[in-house]
Amino acid sequence: MLGWTCPAPLRDQPRVVMGHGGGGAMSAELVEHVFAPAFGGPALDRLGDSAAVELGGARLAFSTDSFVVRPLFFPGGSIGDLAVNGTVNDLAMRGARAAYLSCGFILEEGVEMEVLGRVAGAMGAAARAAGVEVATGDTKVVEAGHGDGVYINTSAVGLIPAGVDLRPQRVRPGDAVLVSGAVGAHGIAILSVREGMEFGVSVESDCAPLGGLVDAMLAVTPDLHVLRDPTRGGLAASLNEIAAASGTGVVIEERAVPVPEPVAAACAFLGLDPLLVANEGKLVAFVPREHADAVLDAMRAHPLGREAAVIGEAVEDHPGMVVARTGLGGTRVVDMPLGEQLPRIC
Repeated sequence: MLGWTCPAPLRDQPRVVMGHGGGGAMSAELVEHVFAPAFGGPALDRLGDSAAVELGGARLAFSTDSFVVRPLFFPGGSIGDLAVNGTVNDLAMRGARAAYLSCGFILEEGVEMEVLGRVAGAMGAAARAAGVEVATGDTKVVEAGHGDGVYINTSAVGLIPAGVDLRPQRVRPGDAVLVSGAVGAHGIAILSVREGMEFGVSVESDCAPLGGLVDAMLAVTPDLHVLRDPTRGGLAASLNEIAAASGTGVVIEERAVPVPEPVAAACAFLGLDPLLVANEGKLVAFVPREHADAVLDAMRAHPLGREAAVIGEAVEDHPGMVVARTGLGGTRVVDMPLGEQLPRIC
């Protein structure tokens, strides 16, 4: 406690709570007040989904992520798929293709070998689909009752192409805000199997590797300003993080954001905001207005971007704040989520 940079516990929480892992404001406070002061250096200070570092004259993207989703298997994927796609997508948001992946398994004593085999098989298939090689790994086992079957940590490294500089500080007023497709499917898919809820239509996770889609966008112009995959905290968290880091405001058209009908119905029933629900195969992009139409066409020509849409723009007004224009003609503030509406979604 004496080494903290704030005089009081985070949001008056003397202990870690689930909200600290939700990707919202509480997660940001944990990083800002505990981890960044302890570890901080030039690379970490940029606080991106992946770090951009130089080594031996090459620009590398490097990222790590841990996966604790419950249940291990869900419509559209598994913890094995997430462990690959979640990490390679962090690199894709830097414009890099992941080349090598590390894999650390933390297994609970008593987990069935058949289950572990299914997870490993799904992970291997996802790695091949993403074009990344699992090059190293580690396994630990904890006593029964001290885990939840299988936890996975993955790290990845890849090269950032010359001329590509994706970071929120490059966002400028007038930039168009694009999303690659319909939002909210992953979080609702997890909820449906975890709680045994049925919404009339099956909802599948959108879990997918985004490297190919990003390549198609960069082929139009390397002058994309920032990309972000809206996982924990959903689209709202990503937009707020970009607005805060860039010092611009963001205005989106609520009706322009594609939301699948089953997701919208489930969110209405449960009192959830689709903008706050996690995704695992979507991205949001801030693109100079003069390139927006061409980038949008390239996205729609890719299988993972068929439902891509322009949903708003960066503005000079209300810097650091995200505002949505509603279908009724009013506006509402789209705030950073405090914690996570649906815990354990990745």
